[in-house]
Amino acid sequence: MKNILREIRTSLVATATLVIILCGIYPFAVWLLGQGLFPSKANGSLLLQNGKIIGSNLLSQGFTDRKYFHPRPSAAGDGYDAMRSGGSNLGPTSKQLIDAVRKRVDEYRGENHLAPDVLVPADAVTSSASGLDPHISLKNALFQAPRVAEVRGLSEETVLKMIKIHTEHRQLGILGEPRVNVLLLNLDLDRSV
Repeated sequence: MKNILREIRTSLVATATLVIILCGIYPFAVWLLGQGLFPSKANGSLLLQNGKIIGSNLLSQGFTDRKYFHPRPSAAGDGYDAMRSGGSNLGPTSKQLIDAVRKRVDEYRGENHLAPDVLVPADAVTSSASGLDPHISLKNALFQAPRVAEVRGLSEETVLKMIKIHTEHRQLGILGEPRVNVLLLNLDLDRSV
């Protein structure tokens, strides 16, 4: 009986010690390091305008006005819902997905005045796995530039310069593709007008 009580005592002490370390000390240390070394990233990379949170440069927002660059389509909830992040889970042979992509391709071509034979960038007509990807491909941004310039009354050259400023290149020179953060680009366009 003494052995069983000793084992129970040892187990309880080990559990209590691990709870204190893993549920208290470790999270507090990580929080402290995050707040001290990179507070903006640790707090969600939030963007403020006039003291009000207007978004995060890590999450996409739905821009539909023609004067804005449009993000990838979203399958998160009813669209761009950060509380219900996720893809559509429709497979490549799904009729529903094929019809939705076909409709988006037609809308994209019409909105951006593209010829019927121009290949539309995949990210312009398909949602990301999270439904909240804040970036579009450089090609997608370049196709949208003439529309945005025309609606805003800016020269196309000005809009292309802004795209260049907001282009994020491959990480470490090899990972990913050049991409543009839609929210940051649209906010910069609003400030320039």
